Amino acid sequence: MAALVIAEHDNASIKGATLNTVTAAAQCGGDVHVLVAGHNAGAAAAAAAQIAGVSKVIHVEGEHFAHGLAENMAAQVLAIASGYSHILFPATASGKNIAPRVAAKLDVGQVSDITKVESPDTFERPIYAGNAIATVQATDAVKVITVRTTGFDPAAATGGSAAVETLAGAADSGKSTFLGNEIAKSERPELTAAKIIVSGGRALGSAEKFNEVMTPLADKLGAALGASRAAVDAGYAPNDWQVGQTGKIVAPQLYIAAGISGAIQHLAGMKDSKVIVAINKDPEAPIFSVADYGLEADLFTAVPELIAAL
Repeated sequence: MAALVIAEHDNASIKGATLNTVTAAAQCGGDVHVLVAGHNAGAAAAAAAQIAGVSKVIHVEGEHFAHGLAENMAAQVLAIASGYSHILFPATASGKNIAPRVAAKLDVGQVSDITKVESPDTFERPIYAGNAIATVQATDAVKVITVRTTGFDPAAATGGSAAVETLAGAADSGKSTFLGNEIAKSERPELTAAKIIVSGGRALGSAEKFNEVMTPLADKLGAALGASRAAVDAGYAPNDWQVGQTGKIVAPQLYIAAGISGAIQHLAGMKDSKVIVAINKDPEAPIFSVADYGLEADLFTAVPELIAAL
């Protein structure tokens, strides 16, 4: 029994979500292999070989793998799937795009968004916006799984010494073509990888107030900026700052929520944070139910005072 982890990478380095997925794979039992399919991705394959707990890296080269197009990645996974009892993807945009294609072609049920491995065939996953945890037993011979990365500690990025095996890649499916992308550049940490996140809600009242109040706090702490869905929908913050069930799932060391009431959808995206600090003038705000530290105060007074004290 062996598990295959589909690595997310930029052809030069391995992305953090892969490390959490390796931890989940190791808990399934058996050897852990990592697939690195890319273009000029030797450095990424070498980095994968250093991950603690990985016994083999499968390196596949091809120009059609350069951007991780789902059709080509799925074909490559299917080409080597017969040797594995578990195939795991990070529950990211890329993983969620590839995994269902693999599961459908293998004619197996996908187990999505797992947060715990109870046994090689039994897993926990959140349902109803995280208000309940379902225990799911997968009876298929091959388990196709997406892993909610906040549920697992990352494997050590160094200390491993896996063998790297180079295989011929599956042919280009010709079903899709990469045309281009627009990546928002920021000096701040990426939201899902940040150790500290400062989030603002609809109570800020405007985009100007959001920037005026929240940006100095984020600057002071070296934090990423986040927002509730209500703040994003109101135009106070860009879409890629949204934290929650329909935004990004985060679990930083410190999460500061200012002016966020704590709707179920928002709590589902941040309640696994190590320390949660809530600032809200409504003592009945649901955010206080998950907060480690709560301050019942007007954020327009409390946040500047907090900045001055840091």
